[in-house]
Amino acid sequence: MISIIILGSGNVAKHLFDTFLGQNEINILQVIGRNKDHLSYFKSKVEVSNDFNTIQDADLYLIAVSDDAIPEVAKTLRGKKGIVAHCSGSVPLKALDPINRRAVFYPLQSFSAGKKIDFKSVPICIEAENKNDLNLLEQLGNSISNNVQEVSSEQRKSLHLAAVFVNNFTNHLFHIGHEICEDNDLPFHILLPLIKETVKKLDYITPLNAQTGPARRNDRSTIENHLNQLKTKNNKDIYTLLSKSISEKYRNEL
Repeated sequence: MISIIILGSGNVAKHLFDTFLGQNEINILQVIGRNKDHLSYFKSKVEVSNDFNTIQDADLYLIAVSDDAIPEVAKTLRGKKGIVAHCSGSVPLKALDPINRRAVFYPLQSFSAGKKIDFKSVPICIEAENKNDLNLLEQLGNSISNNVQEVSSEQRKSLHLAAVFVNNFTNHLFHIGHEICEDNDLPFHILLPLIKETVKKLDYITPLNAQTGPARRNDRSTIENHLNQLKTKNNKDIYTLLSKSISEKYRNEL
């Protein structure tokens, strides 16, 4: 059985906690965090504390905090014999204190409050400085996911950048679409079949081949009409930049 202490009380910590809790081979000893209100989520099921001096001994310490806070939290674990792993996509393994057994356990997914995640389909990216630690992380990952991969810090940095484009940026575009619908008394859910089909296509064709729309066709009159409809400079700039990028990508096809 793998004993774990989770440091952090945000969305990632909560989702990992809920997933680990249902696994017989995992024993969560503590959840440590600074926010007492957030810790209330865990306290009926496990020991919680906002005192970093009370951290117990464990096989693995999972740091699930904001990227900027990782080095500071890692310092509180100096001298611990267990593996110290952070859960960030963009922070290198070497950001952790070198006195510890450093590692990374990064679930590649977007975690929102109140939205349960099926971890079986979530890629778990792992990294460690020795084979034994890597094996333990792989064992932990396989207990919750069907997709565990060893990924270096440099690869993970690129993966996180790609994830920002395909997830964070596209979600912001969904938000702009939602605002346009609201401003014109249209239900946003009318766009959901289109959104789902766009993503579903990627199971069998590349994004390059899946691209459609006025920018790919270089339909200038439609693009101008869309720009005239947009009310803010920010949205006009976004539309113009994306249209230019798409047009340049496919200009040799026209």
